[in-house]
Amino acid sequence: MQDNGSLDRTDRRILHELQHNGRLANSALAERVNLSESACLRRVRRLEESGMLRGYVALVDQSKAGYPDNVFVTITLESQQQTDLAAFEREVKELPEVMECHMMSGEADYLLRVIVRDARDYERIHSRFLTRLPGVDRVHSSFALRTVLKRTELPVRG
Repeated sequence: MQDNGSLDRTDRRILHELQHNGRLANSALAERVNLSESACLRRVRRLEESGMLRGYVALVDQSKAGYPDNVFVTITLESQQQTDLAAFEREVKELPEVMECHMMSGEADYLLRVIVRDARDYERIHSRFLTRLPGVDRVHSSFALRTVLKRTELPVRG
């Protein structure tokens, strides 16, 4: 990263390579981005310290892990008071099948991506957990029929 915090071409190449393979050895990464190993390591550490690189993860196959289906759930709360929103958010974070939760503008307050084994599994999650979250007024669910595109690499701009 340059001193002003913007990314240069080499930083973007480093981020591209690491998004494809976070286990890439520094020596291989340095070779791919045409840097010495020490210069490459300094840049990676700077990207980590700046928060641009937040961590390294392994991507687990969702279907092989026993959760072949995605359900997109919109939730509308009874109230949008800050305390009610905070209570909902605190509780939804405790549900391991909820992979994403986004506060939304528009008709619904939240959009969730929930992973499930099948419709019966979702029915269990819906009746035991989602409808019992603090302040829930309405729950609307849509099963994804097929995933057409799912990216893990973010486009990195300068």
